[in-house]
Amino acid sequence: MSETKIISTFEAFIFSSGRCKHNTYNNKTHVMKRKMMSLLLALAVISGNSVYAKVIDIMSPNGAIKVSVDIKDRIYYSVSYDNNQLLKDCYLNLQLQNETLGDNPRLRSTKRGTIDESVKREIPFKNAIVKNHCNTLRMNFSGNYAVEFRVFDNGMAYRFVTDKKEDNIVMGEDFAINFPANYKAHLSQPDGFKTSYEYPYTHIDTENYAATDRMSYLPVLIETDKAYKILISEADLFDYPCMFLKGTGKNGMQSLFPKAPLAFGEDGDRSLKITKEADYIAKTTGKRSFPWRMMVISKEDKEIIENEMVYNLSTPCVLEDYSWIKPGQVSWEWWHDARLYGVDFRSGYNMDSYKYYIDFASRFGIPYIIMDEGWAKNTRDPFTPNSTINLPELIQYGKERNVKIVLWLPWLTVENHFDLFKTFADWGIAGVKIDFMDRSDQWMVNYYERVAQEAAKHKLFVDFHGAFKPAGLERKYPNVLSYEGVLGMEQGGNCKPENSIYLPFMRNAVGPMDFTPGSMISAQPEDNRSTRANAMGSGTRAFQMALFIIFESGLQMLADNPVYYYRELPCTEFIASVPVTWDETKVLYAKVGEAVVVAKRKGEQWFIGGITGNQPQNIEIDLGFLPAGQSFTLTSFEDGINADRQAMDYKKKESTVNNQTRMTLKMVRNGGWAGTIKMK
Repeated sequence: MSETKIISTFEAFIFSSGRCKHNTYNNKTHVMKRKMMSLLLALAVISGNSVYAKVIDIMSPNGAIKVSVDIKDRIYYSVSYDNNQLLKDCYLNLQLQNETLGDNPRLRSTKRGTIDESVKREIPFKNAIVKNHCNTLRMNFSGNYAVEFRVFDNGMAYRFVTDKKEDNIVMGEDFAINFPANYKAHLSQPDGFKTSYEYPYTHIDTENYAATDRMSYLPVLIETDKAYKILISEADLFDYPCMFLKGTGKNGMQSLFPKAPLAFGEDGDRSLKITKEADYIAKTTGKRSFPWRMMVISKEDKEIIENEMVYNLSTPCVLEDYSWIKPGQVSWEWWHDARLYGVDFRSGYNMDSYKYYIDFASRFGIPYIIMDEGWAKNTRDPFTPNSTINLPELIQYGKERNVKIVLWLPWLTVENHFDLFKTFADWGIAGVKIDFMDRSDQWMVNYYERVAQEAAKHKLFVDFHGAFKPAGLERKYPNVLSYEGVLGMEQGGNCKPENSIYLPFMRNAVGPMDFTPGSMISAQPEDNRSTRANAMGSGTRAFQMALFIIFESGLQMLADNPVYYYRELPCTEFIASVPVTWDETKVLYAKVGEAVVVAKRKGEQWFIGGITGNQPQNIEIDLGFLPAGQSFTLTSFEDGINADRQAMDYKKKESTVNNQTRMTLKMVRNGGWAGTIKMK
């Protein structure tokens, strides 16, 4: 309601009563009521817009998504897509020590704008050029704070911005959403804030998500009662804890956050336990922007996989030169415990074995090997290798074969020896895999950034394990090549395709993911008897191969034993040829929880990967994305006729295709399809 309309309403109310025939009485009454109107109007302004309710709409550039912001006693908003309401009467606030921003808000001014840019991505996990196009709204409120909204064609985001002289002591924050109907929520529900972020997805009706149920870490995927999906996460996270969500018991969700730790105690060789917490979640500067609360909103499921919203919302790269950062594949010994066989030396974490891994990597053009837990004499000392290892000799051996070494470390060892980055760089180490953080409070979020910054200073890349999901640090510091934060193959038989099929729509949809694929002993889930000596991966052989195309990671593991890779030469040659960065990505088919088919281009070569969940799929795809007037050779690896019973069964095929070709991918349960298209 406009201010003019409110005044007219007051005038109608005041002058509609007490009519009198006598002019003297009328004049006195007129003056009195004028004063009363002025007083009421003044009270309305002071009350913080409780009368002057303002509804401000902001649309996506294509006009499909609308966010309606309703300023009353709180800052409310609703979201619709094609006039279908998806979220209703959601609200937001930021609770500081002495005030709550967003309660009884007084709007001072608004500013609208548009962002329309194309950005060359430093490490292109999906596309070399990222399109950033959205309409913006900034609302400035009394109290030196603002709320900014951005609405894209594929979603929306908002954040708080403060301009305070003193530090912000943040007691809490409300991200509160309400659903107008019963939706399906796909969650990751840990037992507490201390978590490795490796839980299987749970699937709950939102009407049944009680306030007493376990919370979920992000991202959370919501399936509405129509075709629309909503992926909830956060971006540009710094000096602030990660957000979690829990049910309200009233068909909604509410945020919660870990408290800021104040004191720590011993907790083994690789972590610390929190012995004292603050009553606040963050103490931070008064002049800052807070993390974006973002929602990818899709009409078609493929739009979730295609999104790059976290990147678009996060702080741009701060490195003047990032040309030294070289993403790539890596051979990994830990999954199978370095148990080589058919060799003439004792296998294990020793010189002969690591030279074997280097030789394997060199043969297939793999640029890195990881030396995981076991390379060092003990986990607390990052400078003294195991007595069975001559690290300088291995580094030189690798250098002569174009293979560099990545070293594993617990986070606590890194924290206690921050000078190791310089030392490792001097040695010739390429990067570090840092593990067991298992927290996402403000202190730990800051730890990630300190590591990324110091590593970049010495031109080392970082792979975070035991980690929360990506939230923008990988744009600011592109030497952060991957994060775990996923129930991956490290978990053996607990890693099942029925869970992994959600990853392109959830965990991997917000940033790079270290799933560690590549099992050559492929098994249907009921047959998986994985041990360290005989590690197994659930899903067919073609499923495992397709993961290298579908899953995004700047450091992509070949997790299995080189002995098996040599034995399965056609599969290995294909896997080793798959890039980890891409010029272009097209999603050819996507249905949440059922199947995904993705095509990716590097230069003139295309790769296609498809995977299913626990049901077989026949999916028709169109190769119309290929250049017209040319013929191409398609080399594919497909599920064999018995792959539903014996997961190692596959067929390799070659055929001629062009941009008129339509083909059907036949995938068994927990199956896959992987192929590459080259110009003839």
